[in-house]
Amino acid sequence: MASTPVSRRSVFRSIARRSYVEWPAYHSTPLYDRTSLAGLKSDIRTVSGAWFAHESHDSIEQFVCSLPLAYFRFESHDRYAKSTRYEMNTLFCIFVLKEIHGWNHEMALVEYLDSHPELCKQFEFEAVPNQSTLWRSWHQRFTADLRETVETAARTVLITAQNEGVTVPRHPERRSPQREDDGRGSDSDDQTVLERAEQIIDHVSRIVFPVFSLDRGEGCKIHENAYWGLQTYLGLRENLAANEGARSFIHESTRYRTPLGHAHRDQIRDLSIGEIREMYRQAVTRLLDEVGRTEEFFRAGIVAIDITEADPFTGDRTGHEDEIIGTKEKTDEYAYQWATVQLVGNAVPIVLDARPVRRGESRREIVEDLLDSAEAAVHVDNVLMDREFDSQHVLEMISQRGLSYVVPKRMQTSEKAQAKRLLRRDQDRYETDRKLHLGKNEWHETTLIYRQKENSEHDDHRQYSVFMTNRGSGHLTEYGYRWEIESGYKSIKRFMAATTSKNFGLRFFYFAFACLLFSIWRAVDLLVQVELTGEYEHAPIVTADNTLTLLKKETGIG
Repeated sequence: MASTPVSRRSVFRSIARRSYVEWPAYHSTPLYDRTSLAGLKSDIRTVSGAWFAHESHDSIEQFVCSLPLAYFRFESHDRYAKSTRYEMNTLFCIFVLKEIHGWNHEMALVEYLDSHPELCKQFEFEAVPNQSTLWRSWHQRFTADLRETVETAARTVLITAQNEGVTVPRHPERRSPQREDDGRGSDSDDQTVLERAEQIIDHVSRIVFPVFSLDRGEGCKIHENAYWGLQTYLGLRENLAANEGARSFIHESTRYRTPLGHAHRDQIRDLSIGEIREMYRQAVTRLLDEVGRTEEFFRAGIVAIDITEADPFTGDRTGHEDEIIGTKEKTDEYAYQWATVQLVGNAVPIVLDARPVRRGESRREIVEDLLDSAEAAVHVDNVLMDREFDSQHVLEMISQRGLSYVVPKRMQTSEKAQAKRLLRRDQDRYETDRKLHLGKNEWHETTLIYRQKENSEHDDHRQYSVFMTNRGSGHLTEYGYRWEIESGYKSIKRFMAATTSKNFGLRFFYFAFACLLFSIWRAVDLLVQVELTGEYEHAPIVTADNTLTLLKKETGIG
């Protein structure tokens, strides 16, 4: 179905209503200007997503004719000094069309245009360019960077259209664009890894960080990026607080003005929990879009939900009893608690969402909230949780969503008795169906799986673990993936700034920003691995320290 003024207006209205998108990109952040190819790529990614989501837009060619080029200046990417018959924006569009179809030679493009006069009319061709004109335009007029942008734009259009069910001329290669041969070998030595990581981090940070905003108004002398630079800097060393970090940041930053520690904290405190979470989700959405261009990223998969806690709080918590709550181990200590949902298994372990945990919130409320975010970002198949989520109401809610789950069960009297019987029979595994009471004569049906631990130090029922699942024992092997979220928490806390403040929003922001740095690290590692080897191994080749060190260069630190 052809696009119309009404459908096009609908697309751009939907973009304008997004709180995290300002279009065109060059106007939304000082990272870009009207000659920035990264900004152009961002514009095409933003508009194509909204374009193909519209029910009336099912034509690749229609979108190519509507590429968002009106604000872009091609002059610095045009090697021809004199004016020519064909404008750069028109040539850009038809080369995107050529790349979309995967034609290796210009003659195929000429023949296609000759056979589609309605397309030529939209491009305003008086005559179709001949093969030699197109060859010279591509090889001599376009810069190498502009040619790479054409290839990226075509891949973006193909993937976005395909994801929305639009028929595409060819299946896109979902991989990071390979750079032109620079004479170096393909061996993944440390220097090559760092160079590729630096290039990718530069790209990723320009995509992710613009969604963060402090809403400080006009006329501020300190650039907003300096605040994000300082926050990243605080993650460079463990237990670095804002005051001490800000003093060091003054000397290490390349910025003329940088925020003081108290000013930095004041700006963060003004952000609400809702604003922090919304910015985080939008940043992760952009990150997922970037890694989603590779075949090695799995959008469908397993997520793990868990709760972690800060170091025990030893001060006076008067007035903060609903925020500084008890520890998970039910000791006499108190701590802040945060809940997350993270991709695990074969997927890159990105934290999809994070939220604070307050006194009185039910586990069902927490899980439902996090699953809403996860399912909005990726396709979820299976949910893994710790035994603190052993609740029939939580499990029923997950089942009603059509998802499978694996959760350890806390042993009650009946489970202990069954484990003792299994021990006497020397039976290492046992399955049984169980109905869990939901109230009002309603029940949740689940399967209990008893499994004997290897080399257990106990000689009684504690030799067994009991798991609940709604999909049979085949999913039990996946529960081993849940350990990844625990190891992830160790890295996340490594990225956190230190503070003694009791401000709940500040505390949560420090945790959420650390989750983002962790997710950027793992996403960059995937992209580097794919570019260098064509494959993704779960063990990272880019270290967390490498990522932070390179990120600081992108946020104004020397």
